[in-house]
Parts: sequence; structure tokens; C-alpha cells
Amino acid sequence: MTTPWFGLHCPSYTHPGTTSADLFAKTVAQAKAAEAAGFSLVTVMDHLNQIPGVGVPDEPMLEGWSVLAALARETTTVRLSTLVSGVTYRNPALLAKTATTLDVISGGRAIFGLGAAWYEAEHAAFGFDFPPIKERMDRLDEALTIVRGMFAGERSSFEGVHYRTVDVINVPRPVQPGGPRILVGGGGEQRTLRIAAKHADMTHWFPLGMETLSRKTDLLRGYAETVGRDPATIERTMAAPVMVAADPAAGAILLDRLPAERRAYVTVGTPEQAADSLRPYLDAGFTGFTFNNNHYRSPEEIAVLGELLRLIGG
Repeated sequence: MTTPWFGLHCPSYTHPGTTSADLFAKTVAQAKAAEAAGFSLVTVMDHLNQIPGVGVPDEPMLEGWSVLAALARETTTVRLSTLVSGVTYRNPALLAKTATTLDVISGGRAIFGLGAAWYEAEHAAFGFDFPPIKERMDRLDEALTIVRGMFAGERSSFEGVHYRTVDVINVPRPVQPGGPRILVGGGGEQRTLRIAAKHADMTHWFPLGMETLSRKTDLLRGYAETVGRDPATIERTMAAPVMVAADPAAGAILLDRLPAERRAYVTVGTPEQAADSLRPYLDAGFTGFTFNNNHYRSPEEIAVLGELLRLIGG
């Protein structure tokens, strides 16, 4: 079985009493605490305003790829990614170049996360087009084709309905052979999983119960086999279905911070109890679990998650 790993996801830059000049230092401290605790990944959101479910729109939000480039110089072992970038925000060839640059800066630690985008209000505020979901999915498929081509060779071309490249040059080459691993965010059963089966090295889903996750796994397997891929080559990861709290009262506060539709699928307990709750997911083949920095803000809270990681054999 693949060794399980943890990721620290950073959707929040809200630190009361912290000035703009000191804001990034808080993220550095969290990332370094995760690295010290044995985490394998640090991710940030690719949003320009705070999103519902985490905070309110006027809370601090830093641009994700800039943060990752800076974190590359502050960390040494953790992989770095957005979780995930929206296909509508940037030209995909430029995004492939940005990810290649991160891979070079970090010494081969970049992961390329991409999804179809969803936050319509943010698009309206910043002037981005927000096409219907079918077009966004079509764009995701085309964008990932361009990215794979640019990761695979120094020069590539693509002609699609929404995007095109003409003998585009991607030099210097990524440090990782073949480029950063591609992570497709989302578990939509009609299109997203089909696109993941075609392009992804990794997927990332939300905890929605084992029955739902098993159905998505079966669909992903079938889609992969249809396009001639070994399903075992697509790593399945998810937002952690467990939370660690010192006592029931603290656990209730943590659960209350989750979107209502997810609370029934997340358990809270001590590191030992959380480890027991994670084992069915490990047995089902999930390998990576991400924990949010709006739940675990201090280095000490993140260090406790390192104890959980050791208990499950990470």
C-alpha cells in the first residue's frame, strides 16, 4: 500500500491584529510547521477574494501562485500546489509556464492543480468571463491538453475551440521529468471524472461518505479503462474526513466551521480516534488527506496532526 501523506491547505490569511507587512510570515510559519510535522504538501487557494464557507469577501487574500513561489524559498521538502486553479482565470499556456517556473524555483516540488472554476461573484467583480458549465468543462479539457504538451516537450502546438498554441516554447524545462504531476480538483461524475481519467495524475475530492466515494472511484476506474489508462496510476486524495480536537467542546467548534453539507461525513476526536476513523479510507485506496489552516492555525495545532500522521504510518 502507498504510504499515506498529509497536506496543509491554506485557504485563509485572516490573522487578527496582523498588518499586511506581517501577513505572509504567518503563512510561512504554518508551512514550516507542516514540514516539521512530516507533511508532504502545502497548498493555497487560487482565489482573489475570500470564498463562502471560509470567510467573508473582504478578508485578506493573497494571489496563490505568487505565494507558492515565495514558499518555495522558505521550505525544503513539501510539494507545492494550488488546490486548485480555476481554468477561467488565466491563459493555460501562461499557467503551464508559471507552473514550470515554480518547479524550477522549488527544485522539482511543484504540483499542477486545475479545475473548472465555480465562484461566479468573483468572476463578475474582476471582469472574468464565467461561461456555462459545459464550456468551462470543455476549456478544462483543452487547457490540460496544452499543459501536458508543454510539460512533455520543449515545443508543442494545439488547436482547439477555445485555446490554441503555435510551436510554443517551454524552456527551461521542468525539473521533474515530464513536468509537475497534474491534479484535477472535483468529483463531478459526468465530466470532471472523465477529464481526470484522461489527464490527471491525482484527484482531490471532498468527504461525502464511503458509498459516494466508492461510486466515484468506480466511475473513475471505468473512465480510465475506456481511454486505455491503468486506474492505479491516478492517485486519489481528499479533504480530511477527520478533525483532531482536545475535547468535545473544541470539536464542536471545528465542525461548526465546516459547510453544513459536509459535517455528517467528518468525525472529531483524539489523534488515536481520528486514526481509527481514517483507516477505512486508507483501505479504500485514498492516499493523501488535506487539513485546512483556518481550522489549525498555530504551529502547535499543526504539530498535533503530525502525531496523527505517525499513527497511520505516514
